[in-house]
Amino acid sequence: MIKSSPHIHPHGNITRVMLNVCLALVPGIIAHIYFFGLGLIINMAIAIITALLTEAWILKLRKHPIQPSLLDGSALLTAMLIALTLPPMVPWWIPFIGTAFAMVFAKHLYGGLGQNPFNPAMVGFAVLLIAFPQEMTRWTSPAFNDASLLSFVELVRYSFSGVLPTGLSYDALTMATPLDTMKIQTSLGESVSAIQSTQKVMGEVAGFGWEWINLMFLVGGLYLIIRGIIGWQIPAAMLLGLFLISLITSLIAPDSYASPLFHLFGGATMLGAFFIATDPVTASTTPRGRLIYGFSIGLLIYIIRSWGGYPDAIAFAVLLMNMAVPTIDYYTQPRVFGHDGK
Repeated sequence: MIKSSPHIHPHGNITRVMLNVCLALVPGIIAHIYFFGLGLIINMAIAIITALLTEAWILKLRKHPIQPSLLDGSALLTAMLIALTLPPMVPWWIPFIGTAFAMVFAKHLYGGLGQNPFNPAMVGFAVLLIAFPQEMTRWTSPAFNDASLLSFVELVRYSFSGVLPTGLSYDALTMATPLDTMKIQTSLGESVSAIQSTQKVMGEVAGFGWEWINLMFLVGGLYLIIRGIIGWQIPAAMLLGLFLISLITSLIAPDSYASPLFHLFGGATMLGAFFIATDPVTASTTPRGRLIYGFSIGLLIYIIRSWGGYPDAIAFAVLLMNMAVPTIDYYTQPRVFGHDGK
């Protein structure tokens, strides 16, 4: 016997959605660890513990039930996303501050899950980038060879004490990202082709290791679309916007602007397209609005990368468009069934 409506699909609960998104991150996490070492595991552990403890503390202060919120997976996902945006070698207080700020000010200050207008993970990352630019802009050198990576114990010691193995310096283990390198070198008059041929870190397409990490996040994102966890509109529109503007500029001035593939598979592009811009709470909700929202993020990413001060630009592009979501949704409401168009 079929009961009367409404019918609620048993797989549509928040916890299952959040855990599916976390699962989809795994391929990218594995690639990240392979190329940049085990520092991500330390950052992720600190971020997850901080997120859960902060969530429990705020819920207790607000006299809300603690267990349901801790088990819904939202704090876990926020922590994982913050950890993925951090350089692998940072002091322990970097993931702690970023995650705590995200949970308290970007999530619970607005009323908790479902009420926040800004993506919490991107708020936490933006605060860290502005407040601690030196720690946030020096990435571990990718694994050209095993000697460039520290052991897990050495990374833990550095995270909590700042002590490196004898004979090693911080500058010897870190370097600018391919996006940073491209921006700095082109501003000094170097051509894109010369940079890509002389800088080992540039890799084959978008930076040694970065192209594979982005490819794995693309795989995870397609899994989410196939499972119906996210829609295709936002990631497709964002990648299209970034592709078109980078194609136009690279055709006009190929010596000054990198190819579309460099932008699509560099930095955190795929992570942003499938896991950050698609946040159901802070993204546009109308069909046309999602296309406008995603396309605008793609344009902003390129504008900030090319002419702004933050080469990756994902966080700021998403946060800027988060502010525009109410207006986008207002002007893109679908026509009500039976409306005569007058």
